[in-house]
Amino acid sequence: MRQLLLDLPAEKPQTLDSFVVGTNAELAQLLHRLAAGQPNGLDERFVYLWGEAGAGKTHLLRAMAETPQARYLDSDAGVDNFLYEAATTLYLIDDSHKLAPDAQIAAFALFNQVREQGGCLLAAGNAAPASLTVREDLRTRFGWGLIYQVHGLSDDEKIAALTHAANARGLTLSPGVLPYLITHFARDMRSLSAMLDALDQYSLETKRPITLPLLRELLQRQD
Repeated sequence: MRQLLLDLPAEKPQTLDSFVVGTNAELAQLLHRLAAGQPNGLDERFVYLWGEAGAGKTHLLRAMAETPQARYLDSDAGVDNFLYEAATTLYLIDDSHKLAPDAQIAAFALFNQVREQGGCLLAAGNAAPASLTVREDLRTRFGWGLIYQVHGLSDDEKIAALTHAANARGLTLSPGVLPYLITHFARDMRSLSAMLDALDQYSLETKRPITLPLLRELLQRQD
């Protein structure tokens, strides 16, 4: 991310509670049940998430990785990390569309073992299973259980979420700051929230209120 944001304190951990739900209420409820170890049936043991970049898929998988006995697997995970272990009850495969050929074979085997021996598997990718560019047998496995499209927030929902976050921190934002921010900066909530942190820090450093001129100045400093 841009230099100023790199100077911020360590990134906050991603949690289910910090995920801005928007129109993803049913999915959020399901993930809370899975995090509590309460799947209702075989279908809920296999869940696949898809959606555009920045919609929150990685946020959700990283949040689920904080639950006990969970294992997070991104596209760079070595094949050995896909080995089934009885002590692991939740497997989380992120960026499924980027899995290398050998990792796809390992993921296929993991699906079969989870079904036969127990546990849950949650995967995410950039497209619905039928459109994934992976081997056919693995694509079939991704479609075994529940499939959810993760819907990104509308601009109004992003502004509402950022306003709530600012209010919770006691920040006063001049009118126009947030509409300008979401149209002149990265549009995913993770980046927008980081920019809100940067604005707070810059406001304190310069002893100036958070106004549109301050935001524009901060954005220019990062070009």
